Amino acid sequence: MLQAVIFDFDGVITDSEILHFRAFNKVLAPHGLELTKKEYYGKYLGLSDVDCFKTLIGEGRLGIPAAQVKALVQKKTHVFEELARTDGKIIEGVREFLGLLAAEKVRTAICSGALRAEIELILEDANLRGFFEVIVSAEEVKRGKPHPDGFLLALKRLNAGGVTRIAPQQCVVIEDSHWGLQAAKAAGMQTVAVTNTYEADQLAGAGKIVTRLDALTVKDLERLCLS
Repeated sequence: MLQAVIFDFDGVITDSEILHFRAFNKVLAPHGLELTKKEYYGKYLGLSDVDCFKTLIGEGRLGIPAAQVKALVQKKTHVFEELARTDGKIIEGVREFLGLLAAEKVRTAICSGALRAEIELILEDANLRGFFEVIVSAEEVKRGKPHPDGFLLALKRLNAGGVTRIAPQQCVVIEDSHWGLQAAKAAGMQTVAVTNTYEADQLAGAGKIVTRLDALTVKDLERLCLS
């Protein structure tokens, strides 16, 4: 039985993956590094900011001490917030789908590799914050996607705030990347992939694949929880 829907944020609710790409490159430029769009989407998109910078250091591409990662993350967050205020937008179909879930009293949460300030900024600007009971952001888990920690924490918080206990298999996770789908499956949850960032063939294994969220019905989600 369907009890909750847990959303990724970037690439699912907001069209901000390209803003993260631009923000990373602006911060990396003084260090003589520029990521191509192909390699960013192929290797780094699913990582948190901290993990992305640490990965670049580990690969020998970013020649700074690991102790400087925190400062780079702060700079990148500042750049992203500036971009989000001018260029950020909510993906078509999201608002309608959230309204449908609210009408059916399906509980909702966000589990994202983005920082809390970035998520809150965009949700407040779009007047969507009230739809989400729980938000789990990058700084709240030690291991990001593809590890299941964030989804399990979101479920723990949903259960702490509700009367009826929700089991993992009663949750549907909506993701746009294979990292997120892997994390959701590791958490024992059902999955829907939306082709906002990657083509359908790169999202194989999802319980259902759609091009827009407003193409989904509650019955679609309930069927996933029965499979």
